[in-house]
Amino acid sequence: MSRTILAVRGLDIRAGERLLVQGLDLDVRAGESIALLGRNGSGKSLTLHTLAGLRAPDGGSLILDGKPIDAFARRRVAQRIGLLLQDLESGHSETALEAVLVGRHPHLEPWQWERDEDRRLARSMLGRVGLEQLGARTMATLSGGEQRRVAMATLLAQQPGLFLLDEPTNHLDPHHQLAVLDLFREQTHGGRAVIATLHDPTLAARYADRVVLLYGDGRWLAGDAREVLTAENLSALYLAPVIAAEVEGRRVFVMA
Repeated sequence: MSRTILAVRGLDIRAGERLLVQGLDLDVRAGESIALLGRNGSGKSLTLHTLAGLRAPDGGSLILDGKPIDAFARRRVAQRIGLLLQDLESGHSETALEAVLVGRHPHLEPWQWERDEDRRLARSMLGRVGLEQLGARTMATLSGGEQRRVAMATLLAQQPGLFLLDEPTNHLDPHHQLAVLDLFREQTHGGRAVIATLHDPTLAARYADRVVLLYGDGRWLAGDAREVLTAENLSALYLAPVIAAEVEGRRVFVMA
């Protein structure tokens, strides 16, 4: 069995008085991709922020590389865990290349400037998301989809062991949705892990090894993607009838 990068034990997550997730247990292992699915407000983003160490859990614990996550300095956590936020920040005057170089900061000493190797890596990551020609453009001049892909290049340049992706397909057309999910799936082949919140269970069936369903009332269901992603489970999750079908060897899900 692959080594565990992050062990989640009895995790509780609250939003005010609401208990969104109760007692979540999950081992995030090297080489796998996990999808988080749930309705709006079910705690998907809060769960990712908690796993990234950006907020304290309301109960339970997080074990990173065999040690409590709060035993590590924030810089060390950032070397091991990278988070793609759901919302875009536009209007910045930095260039796309400068934005991607931010991903290298956890690997630099305090007050250290980016090195030539950092710049080479940043340019390479822009190329991986198809923006190699736009490195000199300011972020404010890029489209929403291009800005989203720059954010992904930044995360790739960070080179964490665990990628946390909050709605990675936001602002992307179907072609680029598949391209970026392919790209992060490729990262798992090198021993990294990915957890992504998704709205589309068809994409989850295509890319995830395991799935966690968050019901927003404390309940959750986790397991192998083929076992968890069923019409019955998804209908209960989304409070709407879902139909499952097999098309050209792939499972697809549509609202009835």
